[in-house]
Amino acid sequence: MALKAELTNKDKKFLDRSLNGPMWKVILMIGTPLALYQMLSQVFSVLDTMMAAHISKESVSAVAYLSQLKLILSALGGGLAVGSGILISRAYGEGNFALVRKRVSSLYAISLAVGLLMLGVILPFTGQFLRLAGTPESLIEVGTQYFIVQLFTLVVTFLNNVYIAVERARGNANRIFRLNLVVIILKLSLTAFFVYIMNSGLVMIAAASLISQLALFVFAVKNSLIGESAFSFSAKAVTFSKEVTSPMIGRSFPVIMEKALFAFGKTIVNSMCTVYGDLMVGAMGVSNNLGGFATMPQNGYQEGAASIISQNLGAGKHKRVLQAFWSVLLINVVVGGVITALVLWQLDFMAGLFDSGSPEFHQMIMLVYRYEAFGAVPLGINAAVLALLYGLGNTKLTLVINFSRVFAFRIPVFWYLQNFTNYGEASVGMVMMISNIAVTVMSAVTAFFVIRKFRKENRLNNSWENKIENVSKKNAVLNMSVK
Repeated sequence: MALKAELTNKDKKFLDRSLNGPMWKVILMIGTPLALYQMLSQVFSVLDTMMAAHISKESVSAVAYLSQLKLILSALGGGLAVGSGILISRAYGEGNFALVRKRVSSLYAISLAVGLLMLGVILPFTGQFLRLAGTPESLIEVGTQYFIVQLFTLVVTFLNNVYIAVERARGNANRIFRLNLVVIILKLSLTAFFVYIMNSGLVMIAAASLISQLALFVFAVKNSLIGESAFSFSAKAVTFSKEVTSPMIGRSFPVIMEKALFAFGKTIVNSMCTVYGDLMVGAMGVSNNLGGFATMPQNGYQEGAASIISQNLGAGKHKRVLQAFWSVLLINVVVGGVITALVLWQLDFMAGLFDSGSPEFHQMIMLVYRYEAFGAVPLGINAAVLALLYGLGNTKLTLVINFSRVFAFRIPVFWYLQNFTNYGEASVGMVMMISNIAVTVMSAVTAFFVIRKFRKENRLNNSWENKIENVSKKNAVLNMSVK
């Protein structure tokens, strides 16, 4: 019996718009809700840090440090969702809806298995894992129970990532925004209650994250078990056959590695920051959060554009692939410039929200961010290039770029600044600026060659090339007429 996989009228309408509508409108339509979602996620992260600061300065550093370890582990689920989501979008663009359903259902099963395996391996050895990651003993004492609760949260988040990837592929960006808005409000309300009313510690901040992710999971289950939609889960559609799962794993593995290595590299940078005291780890975390006000919306447009690029590639709409890239490039540059200017304008005020009344901590935050801010616009360019590479399925190149960002342009440069210059604490901000600009140069050069190859393979010529070709044809016709 053939697997049923149908499209709703809404899915059909979105696919037509993705493949035929004005590209800049399509990017804004799907990217803006995702950008707002990313922005709200960043606000939630910032408010979380503020609430941790209400507990103690050490809690701020513990959250900043352990969040990087959490990102290393979340790379498993996040990488699977991104890599497989590319192929789900491509099958959607190709019109192979049975394959869409097989990939969606199998992705849920794989993500659950990976999450449970991670929990079983790390949970019994949490303390040893934190020490192995180079976590300072003072932060282990403060944050071990917090990290344990976060492990359970990650398992739920893995499945939620799949749901969000599926909704993104079908163009339901507004649904993603609405659901995550509910989750963020719930999370912040619970955190505020636990911290300010019950005077609880970090563990209850983590518990608030778990409860809010469980709420999203309820919606995910409800919306993923409806009818015979190509995007719904079906146990019958779960398969580990080579033709279905191998491309998903192949595309996802480089993404998993790039996310894990990037987060791991940041933990190394955090450890290097302890040369200037544990407070500098917190200052860098706060600076990263402030920088996220610009970069997280850029990532939202990146995710939306990658889906659109993949769908148009699947449908053979090669010109629209490049149109999507140039559209998201322009949008990200504008977003990065405007938001960074606003943050710099109010930097003194914003640093005061996190300094726990410490003038020293306040100055550290401002010192680091003033340098980091210079990377916002370049990172918008980098995000546009990554959108193109993800959409084309060139995840090996995204791995190289993101690996280089930390292990070529950040850690060695930081080591040099610490050992061969007298910049001191300013080195923390300087290395962020240098690495973010350097990786953008690298990604721009990569994009040049990728686009040139893409044009050649699909016989897409620049306008000036078309003019030369037309002139050549006219000359050939004239020559034949003379003869």
